[in-house]
Amino acid sequence: MRSRPGGGHARAFLSALILAVSAPGLCAYAVDGVAGNVAASPSVPHISTSAADNALVDDLERRTFRWFWDAGDARTGLVPDRYPSPQTLSSVASIGFGLTAYGIGASRGYVTRAQAANRTLATLHYLMDGPQNDTADGAMGYQGFYYHFLGKGTGLRFNHDIELSSIDTALLMQGVLFAQSYYDRQTPREAEIRNLADQLYKRVNWQWMTRPDNRLSMGWSPEHAFIPSYWEGYNEGMMAYILGLGSPTHALAPASWQAWLATNNQRWGDYYGQTFLNFAPLFGHQYTHAWIDFRGVQDAWAREKQIDYFENSRRAVYAQRAYAIANPGKWQDYSATMWGLTACDGPGDTTRQINGQSRHFLSYSARGAGRDYTQDDGTVAPTAAAGSIAFAPEIVLPTLRNMKNRYGQNIYGRYGFVDAFNPSFRNGQAFWTDREYLGIDQGPILLMIENWRSGLVWNVMKRNPYIRAGLERAGFEGGWLPAPTATATGRDTRTSQLAPPSPTAPASDTARGPAAPANPS
Repeated sequence: MRSRPGGGHARAFLSALILAVSAPGLCAYAVDGVAGNVAASPSVPHISTSAADNALVDDLERRTFRWFWDAGDARTGLVPDRYPSPQTLSSVASIGFGLTAYGIGASRGYVTRAQAANRTLATLHYLMDGPQNDTADGAMGYQGFYYHFLGKGTGLRFNHDIELSSIDTALLMQGVLFAQSYYDRQTPREAEIRNLADQLYKRVNWQWMTRPDNRLSMGWSPEHAFIPSYWEGYNEGMMAYILGLGSPTHALAPASWQAWLATNNQRWGDYYGQTFLNFAPLFGHQYTHAWIDFRGVQDAWAREKQIDYFENSRRAVYAQRAYAIANPGKWQDYSATMWGLTACDGPGDTTRQINGQSRHFLSYSARGAGRDYTQDDGTVAPTAAAGSIAFAPEIVLPTLRNMKNRYGQNIYGRYGFVDAFNPSFRNGQAFWTDREYLGIDQGPILLMIENWRSGLVWNVMKRNPYIRAGLERAGFEGGWLPAPTATATGRDTRTSQLAPPSPTAPASDTARGPAAPANPS
């Protein structure tokens, strides 16, 4: 859940009512090497990136990686919720993004593979050794799940307001499974990474977090037991069901996927020229896709709609851009190359008079635009666009270029784009600019840039047997998944043929990028 302790709460499930967007056909998207060129397809036109665009993307990726490397604790692996401001808490979702970031950094040459493996191993050991129990004060987690926020110095639940979070644990486990499949060399260190990752994933008790109607609870606490809110489509909860379905120890029933799908038809509809499955903030269209490649991969619901979830996200991005062009709220600077609504920081909960009109602004909030839910105060989050680059590079690249060229002096720094800015909220000649970088917003930028450039994260996760099993048990077919084969009894044998990664797996065949440029200033 996307929430912040102590004010400014904005949870991912708020208004998961977002319906909308339409564009033609299934997406047959392809990546050409690491240069960032996108092959022509029915829904993704070929784009030839300029040297300037390549330099921009390379610099942004390198700086965003550096955030995770600098912010993360080398001894414990804990990654703060935000940085560089002084922090007392760590976000387990940020840790999941960080575990993935280290592999990207090694492949790009930002750090050595040994450095990345050492940081990863320290993180996994710390997670494995942290106390798992049902006490209010002395635990890192319970039933294999982890508390949303951990104390930076203790590694324990930050305070009594913090829930044992199903979705933040899912984000963490995506990073854990990435590490399991990325570090595939025949060395004691990488074998230990694979073994620890396997143990961490297998001990998550997804069945315990499931309610009698097969929906996953959003969380639990010792004080209040299970949160009476549940993950159901369409939002980032998708990944929790896939992970739960793939578990060899505490697997969700296939009926849980149907429970997840139950509200899809209510959220399918037209919005700003697109027809798609709605969720207003763009992070809901990014998170699961940061690790899983849904191009050409469909479950029964997607087959009926003649779409895949990748194409759905692409349409959502186009709809948000169209919303910004229309600019019904008349916010400053919105255009075809200045857009991006998602959960992010904001200037504060306050009302101001602007051009004779009373305008209300928000602090951290789940900003978004959809058919049934719009929350917009003129705050632009660069992660909304940058984290969508794999879906629609032809409209994202001009947007990133415009943001940096126009406002770079204020919004682009050592770790790339700051979390958010608001040109409508002005103090004299200056407008509000965040000074923070958030792990859960930096993560989509880094992972999706790398997926666009090389497909690295997607390709690593395709090798993970638990991800494949989860998709297959949810009924996904096509694309990179193997075709189902039935036995004489009619049983699908795909998942039964999958085995956990061997401690002596062959050397890595993951895509590798160019050497890293000099460190950012």
